[in-house]
Amino acid sequence: MKLTAAQALVAWLIAQRSETIDGREVPLFPAVFGIFGHGNVLGLGTALQERRDEIPVWRGHTEQGMALAAVGYAKATHRRQVGVATSSIGPGALNMVTAAGVAHANRLPLLLLPGDTFTTRAPDPVLQQVEHFGDATATVNDAFRAVSRYFDRITRPEQLISTLPQAVRVLTDPAEAGPVTLALPQDVQAETYDFPDALFEPVVHRVLRPRPDKRSLEDAAAALRTSIRPLLVLGGGVRYSGAGRTVLEFAERHGIPVVETTAGRTLVPHEHPLNAGPLGVTGSTSANTMAAEADLVLAVGTRLQDFTTASWTVFPADVRLITINTARFDAVKHGALAIVGDADATIHDLTDHLPPWRADPEWTARASAQRSTWDAHIDKLRAHTPGTPTYAQVVGVVNDLSGPNDYVMTASGGMPGELIGGWRATGGAPTMDVEYGFSCMGYELAGAWGAAMAHTDGLVTTMLGDGSYLMLNSELFSAAFAGHPFVAVVCDNDGYAVIARLQEGQGGAPLNNFYADCRTTHPEPPRVDFAASARALGCAVVTATDLDEVREAYARARDLAIRESRPAVLVVRTQPSSWTEAGAWWEVGVPAHLSGRTGYDEAKPRQVRYLGRDRR
Repeated sequence: MKLTAAQALVAWLIAQRSETIDGREVPLFPAVFGIFGHGNVLGLGTALQERRDEIPVWRGHTEQGMALAAVGYAKATHRRQVGVATSSIGPGALNMVTAAGVAHANRLPLLLLPGDTFTTRAPDPVLQQVEHFGDATATVNDAFRAVSRYFDRITRPEQLISTLPQAVRVLTDPAEAGPVTLALPQDVQAETYDFPDALFEPVVHRVLRPRPDKRSLEDAAAALRTSIRPLLVLGGGVRYSGAGRTVLEFAERHGIPVVETTAGRTLVPHEHPLNAGPLGVTGSTSANTMAAEADLVLAVGTRLQDFTTASWTVFPADVRLITINTARFDAVKHGALAIVGDADATIHDLTDHLPPWRADPEWTARASAQRSTWDAHIDKLRAHTPGTPTYAQVVGVVNDLSGPNDYVMTASGGMPGELIGGWRATGGAPTMDVEYGFSCMGYELAGAWGAAMAHTDGLVTTMLGDGSYLMLNSELFSAAFAGHPFVAVVCDNDGYAVIARLQEGQGGAPLNNFYADCRTTHPEPPRVDFAASARALGCAVVTATDLDEVREAYARARDLAIRESRPAVLVVRTQPSSWTEAGAWWEVGVPAHLSGRTGYDEAKPRQVRYLGRDRR
């Protein structure tokens, strides 16, 4: 079949199918987000136009924003579908590097197709080309190498025959999932080749479920049988495996308390008696208390990052650690007894190796008792008070008015701690996306666009601060123009409040975070009218100043978003210094002359560097 390289790539994208968790067949690549320029408009752009009825193309307004939308789409579909983003060469391509970092850190699939400079070099230096004096082969797209799971530059059309299977391998492999970058020189996009018909035959990609090593299972079962106070930690791998029900049944069978990581939030119904709460710095005192007393931790589908482990101070030094992960890279961390395999398949196999053993009943009962104490604390934080609302109060309103199929998300600043620590899951499926692997400001709005395209069974609500809104708000117009509804709750606390808390809480002087501490030549500097900004970007807008108004305004925003098929933005002033605290330590570099150094020196000795699987 004689096609241009671009036509062949598009035909291949259309032929790839995926199987969802519930067994439905859907397109693996359901959407292309594109901004066209001289590096991709005639090659890839023409090929997409020719097949526009088979693969939709959505117009973005920043390359970073549309690639983040593609990441949000992948997360909302539990990695069963992959968003594609394409750009011209030069600055358009480099704008997507941040989104690649988000996908890489969060182990989410993303296909990036940046344009590239001419392979012939005849017109060099072409517009937007960056020339390297000592390396003629380097282009700006080499910046993607550090944040790509797989990278290739297509310098001949026939390279696609060998590289496309490798690209889809990475995008669909639970152990390697992450961004794939295929740099497309604009002259090669237009070149033709006789491609084999078989390249374009439909293929259905199903979730791989590698089985664990039998000896590892036997070792894990032996360790569990001698445990009195085991703790089950559920991470994002449980979500992507579709193993939530399986893991919870395992916990019920053996009486093991359960805690969740950031990526594993909303896997467990809030009122479940084994739910001890979310773990870590942005988690709950209930989960952290249980973790501090556990004698064995079974961590499923998590890389145990620093916010989850309180910089590795949340577990006792003599705890035994067992990890279940599809990626050996993650499984072997901290000397764990590593079991490499799919979460669902591995838990089923571990059940077969474990006789009717149960944890200490008093320990089992402590899960709900500890969580009840944390719930009472959250209730106090959410309680109605006059004046400017807090983050916790706003989160409480959104939580109360959300249904079991609604989807909530955030990424940066103080809001992750409020959602992770304070949200109460009501449904039976994961319904939260807290991008806290890269904590990318701006993901809250761009990612919400992608999530709204994918999550059609309920309404998406994204929660963010004024800083994130100003960082990247252009995709509000993209979503409004395209007709994808969601609610954005913008909490204005007059600056980068959570970093100001870190700065001043460690003894630093206030500088450059709150607007009051930023340099300006104006005696009375201007303020942002967020409502006017969102309205100008095509959104429905509501505002609120106190808690009663927040409840009424959020209900109205939900109605407007659904009825008008566009984003509805709720703008509310919030307190800048009231937070949900889990009481855990987080390691940051504190200079010796700051007052926070004392606390640092006290906490550092509690940090566990290497647990060792045979520790008792």
